Amino acid sequence: MIGRLKQMLIKEFIQVFRDTRTRFVLFGPPLIQMVIFGYAATYEIRHVPAAVLDYDNTQESRELISRVAATPYFDLQQRLANPEQIRNLIDRGDATLALRIDSGFAQQLRKGQTARVQVIVDATNSNTALIALGYLNQIAQRFAGDYQRDRTQRVGPQLVSFAPSVTLEQRPWFNTNLHSRWFFVPGVIGSLTMIVVINLTAFAIVREREVGTLEQIMVTPIRPVEFILGKTLPFFLIGLADVALIATLGTFWFQIPLRGSIFVLLAGTVLFLLCMLGIGLLISTISSTQQQAMVTSFFFIMPAIVFSGFGFPISTMPQWLQLSTFLSPLRYFLIVLRGVYLKGLGSGPLWPQFLGMAVLAAALLGVSVLRFRKVLD
Repeated sequence: MIGRLKQMLIKEFIQVFRDTRTRFVLFGPPLIQMVIFGYAATYEIRHVPAAVLDYDNTQESRELISRVAATPYFDLQQRLANPEQIRNLIDRGDATLALRIDSGFAQQLRKGQTARVQVIVDATNSNTALIALGYLNQIAQRFAGDYQRDRTQRVGPQLVSFAPSVTLEQRPWFNTNLHSRWFFVPGVIGSLTMIVVINLTAFAIVREREVGTLEQIMVTPIRPVEFILGKTLPFFLIGLADVALIATLGTFWFQIPLRGSIFVLLAGTVLFLLCMLGIGLLISTISSTQQQAMVTSFFFIMPAIVFSGFGFPISTMPQWLQLSTFLSPLRYFLIVLRGVYLKGLGSGPLWPQFLGMAVLAAALLGVSVLRFRKVLD
């Protein structure tokens, strides 16, 4: 058995690496996508195009506008003269939001009254709109607090020390500077690994059937179990190599800290790859052509990414959808990746994720191998 399996492995590696384009496809696109997605996948917003309509035109209104312009979050591109310009700019997409300061803004502040500023925002992208409004709200609150302290200092300096205030002391754990890229890069590692391994496993076996070499292999003395091991073990090793390359690039290029044990990360990667091999085998048993395999893999990959918590919190999904996320191996692997990278977790806190991937791997590989043996027979 060892001799036949060895020859099968040699044959698979020769077939995979004999073509220069295939060698590039195995490792080039994942590395390129790691860099592109690492920069693109972020919740942070910068340079939001904004406009200002200032009817007050006082020192106070100009101070507020200058504070907005001084941040890296907004680009105040235009000073407007009438409200119709706001509608035109937002309709054309030249501005995402507009500030409207009516006359009397400074007068109300000087009287100690509430001065209102209208924010008109394009909420087509609700996520960008919410984050931009949050930034503006922080700027406005800081401006109001500073103005109130200055006013109190002028009117009654002796009252400054007695003025009540509440200060929120932030203490972020694991991601001190709140970089969203630290959250997304481990997710990109898991997602790219899933796509590469599933496509490799499903397409390679379907290609054997499509070109007719599968029947030629089966007339040899090789047994079905040896054939399955010979077809899947190379992709398992290639998947490990891809994970190592992608994770190394993500760690050093984006400066993501690896605080946990690399052996815990390796254990989670092995279980995850076994799940992906099972899915790839299952796709190969229900596909007759590479086109069918491509469509079937796409049908699995997109829901798996959405239900994994990669970009959308699982807690915000309906209850029945939250239960279905337990069927996605990527969900467990992302928790392992982020836990090892950012929190430095060991196997103790992560054992439920290991157990979940082990159960799914056993179920997927069991069903896939049985179906694949039936196809071979």
